[in-house]
Amino acid sequence: MADFDNRVSPFGAARAETGVIDQGLRSHMLQVYNYMAIGLMITGAAALGIFKLAVTSDPAQAVGQMQNGLMLTSLGAAIYTGPIMWVLVLAPVALVFWLSFGIQKMSTSTAQLVFWGYAALMGVSLSSIFAVYTAQSITQVFFITAATFGAMSLYGYTTKRDLTGMGSFLFMGLIGIIIASIVNIFIGSSALGFAISVLGVLIFVGLTAYDTQKIKEMYYVGDDGTVAGRKAIMGALTLYLDFINLFLMLLRLFGDRR
Repeated sequence: MADFDNRVSPFGAARAETGVIDQGLRSHMLQVYNYMAIGLMITGAAALGIFKLAVTSDPAQAVGQMQNGLMLTSLGAAIYTGPIMWVLVLAPVALVFWLSFGIQKMSTSTAQLVFWGYAALMGVSLSSIFAVYTAQSITQVFFITAATFGAMSLYGYTTKRDLTGMGSFLFMGLIGIIIASIVNIFIGSSALGFAISVLGVLIFVGLTAYDTQKIKEMYYVGDDGTVAGRKAIMGALTLYLDFINLFLMLLRLFGDRR
């Protein structure tokens, strides 16, 4: 009787189609979050692993020292005080552009490998936070970030409000803090740095909701496995970047320095 109702009633057919879309959308979003979570785990493991190799408590093994007195091995001196530091800063940027603009020509497995490689490079680049901030404050800020990110991503997924206008405004704000951050590298203003961090938190909180809604809207039930896989990876990359940047902004505000 239920099958007959679905065949003869457009409302029954609509309900069935909605059920398929909802189930597929949930699976798609779960895949996005899983990719993102794996990326964060790779980043965290790489950051902590490199930091352990970069510092030493044995003066005989130290070849350099940071301003806070932390002794560095030859690896630490190279990546925290040498020119390699800039390579580690720029390499992830180059890789994320390659993935963003070249993903349409990649297989899903290749795109996954590039994303994992990007996450690992980010971990190496971010390992310096362990040399600047205490492990306890890094852990605390991470959980604050996770809670904030989760709440805003849930809002972006469930809200009926169109966030497109907010996204355009947030993107302009993002460009502004990037320019301000570059300027502050040269002037070293603590007040400007504080303002950038506060605005950065607000911007990436908003972007988390906006990007989640955009990823949800990009889902199409008719996509084949390759297209759906690419969308999931790009969605994971987008949310990964929101999470990492929100974490760094909060760390600058609330992190306890060594």
